[in-house]
Amino acid sequence: MNRSTGRRLTVAALAAVVLATAATACSSSSGTGAAGGGGDSAGGSYTVWDPYPQFDAGSAWAKLLDTCGAQAGVQIKRTAFDTSDLTTKELLAAQQGNSPDVLIVDNPAVSTLAEAGVLSSTKENRIDTSAVSPNLLAAGQSGGETFGTPIGANTLALYYNKAVLTAAGVDAASIRDWASLTAALTKVKAAGKKGITFAGIGTEEGSFQFLPWFWGSGAQLTHLDSAQAASALSLWTDWVKQGLAPNSVINNTQTTSWQEFATGEFAFAENGTWQLANAKKAGFEYGVIPVPGMTGGTAPAPTGGEFVTVPVQKKTDRYGVSNTVVSCLTSADNSYATDTTLSYIAPTPAVQDKQAAGDQDLKPWIDAVKGAKGRTGDDLGTKYPKISEQLWTSVQAALTGSTSPQAALSAAQSAAAK
Repeated sequence: MNRSTGRRLTVAALAAVVLATAATACSSSSGTGAAGGGGDSAGGSYTVWDPYPQFDAGSAWAKLLDTCGAQAGVQIKRTAFDTSDLTTKELLAAQQGNSPDVLIVDNPAVSTLAEAGVLSSTKENRIDTSAVSPNLLAAGQSGGETFGTPIGANTLALYYNKAVLTAAGVDAASIRDWASLTAALTKVKAAGKKGITFAGIGTEEGSFQFLPWFWGSGAQLTHLDSAQAASALSLWTDWVKQGLAPNSVINNTQTTSWQEFATGEFAFAENGTWQLANAKKAGFEYGVIPVPGMTGGTAPAPTGGEFVTVPVQKKTDRYGVSNTVVSCLTSADNSYATDTTLSYIAPTPAVQDKQAAGDQDLKPWIDAVKGAKGRTGDDLGTKYPKISEQLWTSVQAALTGSTSPQAALSAAQSAAAK
């Protein structure tokens, strides 16, 4: 079977699976501009699909796309989709031979699209990724090749309420591992306040929030039922049992978890870079510390954020212009402006330094991103979504008390192995 035939069959099969999955949920897709693929080359137009429907045609982001198109001598036709819809849309477009010229997609989806054969590699499209931090670039790598470049990254850390900690006699600098964090939560509870809130919902958000503790224990996603993994899940379940975390974490999203922290009653909230603007408007003094590892150090947190990719085109001579557009979008100056708008950390050390110089509040986030890792890394690729589903299922089972952490993780490992 030749590569092109294999690609078409793989794309068709994946599109059917993703479409069937998407059909079971309510669609929240929204778009800006006309949908269409790279086949539309009339008038020198190039198509860009992105997951930023919150930015309309008058936004700085849309204007940057127009500027980059003008620099490449083409007109940009942009379509914005909800993140959850974008992978499905691209798989179907690829099946029809109508992919956009440039696709900006959530980083865990890159390996799915790459393994389906719908993305060109940086070797093919000549996108330069040499300045990108290796741990961030890893999220876009599959089968020894790189597919695209990150537009920016976000990750998780612990926000804390300075007044709550002070009243409880807790110094944030003393929190270096799980034992010292639990001791701090116990003091906060004794002082009449609430301990920590996080998102344990049974979706990818739940896995995303659990991963720093999972990885911070030394566990690996290929062995969900290890003793280290059980210790991480026991940490969460013990916090709930002891009243150091609320029962609401079972259903919390990252948004509702943040809303709890914003009441001013909680000492800590695990949340992301994207909440920085909300933190500054919370009405109380806050700080940020990394998620600690079980025995100390900083736990690896998962990277969020999108990759700028170039889908496979029948006319490969289009890659030259696509490269120019991508290079413009991810240039040092434009990366700084875009990542500031998105509350992301830049993917290159040089721009990270510029961000730190311009906003000292970003320093802990830059440190957290430097220690972060991609969810599809370690050659997991398209295995990650299956593993993640079993991981969040085990978290739900343990948090609700329906089974023990070890039993929940053993069931997860057995299901993931199938």
